[in-house]
Amino acid sequence: MEFVRNDFATPSPATEDRSPEAVLRRVFGFTAFRGLQADAVDTVMRGEDALVLMPTGGGKSLCYQVPALCRDGMGLVVSPLIALMDDQVAALRQLGVNAAALHSELEDDDLARIRSDIASSKLDILYISPERLLSPGTIAYLAKRRLSVIAIDEAHCISAWGHEFRPEYRGLAALPGVFPNVPRIALTATADQRTRDDILDALDMRHARQFIASFHRSNLFVSVRPKTQETRQLEDMLQSRKDAASIVYCGSRNKTERVARSLNERGFRALPFHAGLSPQEKRATLTRFRSGEPIVIVATIAFGMGIDRPDVRCVVHLDMPASPEAYYQQIGRAGRDGQRADTLLLYGGEDIARARHWLELSNAPDREKREMHARLESMIALTESVSCRTQALLSCFGETLSVACGHCDNCKTPVSTFDGTEAAQKVLSAIYRTNQRFGAVHLAAVLRGKKTDAVTRHAHQHLSVFGVGREQSETWWRGVIRQLIARGAIRINGEHGALGLVTDIARPILRGEERILLRNDPTASLREVVSRNNAAENLSEEAARRFDSLRAWRLGEAREQEIPPYVIFHDSVLREIAIDRPADLETLARLKGVGGSKLERYGVAVLAALEKAER
Repeated sequence: MEFVRNDFATPSPATEDRSPEAVLRRVFGFTAFRGLQADAVDTVMRGEDALVLMPTGGGKSLCYQVPALCRDGMGLVVSPLIALMDDQVAALRQLGVNAAALHSELEDDDLARIRSDIASSKLDILYISPERLLSPGTIAYLAKRRLSVIAIDEAHCISAWGHEFRPEYRGLAALPGVFPNVPRIALTATADQRTRDDILDALDMRHARQFIASFHRSNLFVSVRPKTQETRQLEDMLQSRKDAASIVYCGSRNKTERVARSLNERGFRALPFHAGLSPQEKRATLTRFRSGEPIVIVATIAFGMGIDRPDVRCVVHLDMPASPEAYYQQIGRAGRDGQRADTLLLYGGEDIARARHWLELSNAPDREKREMHARLESMIALTESVSCRTQALLSCFGETLSVACGHCDNCKTPVSTFDGTEAAQKVLSAIYRTNQRFGAVHLAAVLRGKKTDAVTRHAHQHLSVFGVGREQSETWWRGVIRQLIARGAIRINGEHGALGLVTDIARPILRGEERILLRNDPTASLREVVSRNNAAENLSEEAARRFDSLRAWRLGEAREQEIPPYVIFHDSVLREIAIDRPADLETLARLKGVGGSKLERYGVAVLAALEKAER
């Protein structure tokens, strides 16, 4: 493809009124940059390229939005999903920024208005998909315009090692040839060293400055539980968050439909979301989710990237994610507003064994399979960890957390271990003596001495291992089996869940040459744990009344404008207003997140909502 070059000179220095600090305060309502934001913004302001890694909710967008408003020309943002673009455009317009998105769902009138604004240099920031940008007509048209910055959002999509690889992102390497004097900034929330290197190589940004913030999200409570009663465990987790938004991730389309039906029968408002739905069904689900109503989205990984709703209070995985990167990206969709949010991963031994089995059958190149295997094993190790989960998770990204986090299940309720050598030998012997043809349920029945139909049909009540573990429950034995699967001593044989021995690992355990430490699985109910951990976040009765009044006002305003409520004010901003109770516009203007445009639009209404709550 042959592109037209944009030969505009580097923009002239910004005036004082358009300095990053002035724009940050006047437009966004913040008095100072956080963390690495200031250095990243300064780099782009100097016309240099940058790679920015910040966790979800860490303020990545400001790193390109502020330079786009300070430098001469229009900011161009490459983004992968229409929902994400529309949310960010709506939020910027609330701030008084003339932003727009070019995508396939635009009406003709909207498209004509956007093209007119571009032609007359009235547009501040334009969002666009990589496919649309790289089409010959679009890129030739934009090459005639002055650009202030090019931002490549969700940059992990360009890497074959990333968890959401999109081949169309590879074409973005051509942008320097079209816009040679325009700084580029690539942004993502999760990328290990290999993925970061691949992003920079694929974009030809090898000399870009890298800004890597801590991945630590102290507002996320990370919990991992073995599957015992999946439906009950899910309900317990969601119960205390029934008045908020939650996301439940499943491994298959059929399971999303089944789980959504089950939740609706139990009084939750739940909708399935997966790639097999029609565009109309997907759009309707996204509209309800963005509307701010309390709802549970039960989804495959087809849902999530591009979701900008900041008040998701819970994310649950009912199946094992493929890698720590995918897992962290998905739980990062909770608590984007900085408020407390809960995450739960439920997993079973069969899940682990099946994930390994399907990876073995993969037709991927050997090098790629080795990398996929390493990431899966890191994920498995995370589930069985007896120490701080956040420390284990951050280590996958090359980050060391010097002290335990204090906000994961293992920190709140330390896990005890026991000498499981004898128990492991009993399980491995049972697998061997049943000819490696049966699953965990049958093996537990044999060990506990239960004469089920399957046991008597195969005459397994006559085996030497029959009843050798009758003092323990089925759940306990399945926990031992799961941990042996995680260690690699057991694997799935075939497609029907039969468990077999991995000889090299199982033999020394059976011979007593290796001592095995196993973990005692937690016994406290999830509902009890979540309720206890959420108790500290409650507002006083008076502040809660003001907060509810503010949210009611915001919902009515959002419906009138047909926009998501959170683009008016995040819950975190309303919470601060409710606590501080400003008496006038001058005091309100000092609060974080209340910029000039929002103060002018909503200041009087906010004060009225506060006054109404006091009556």
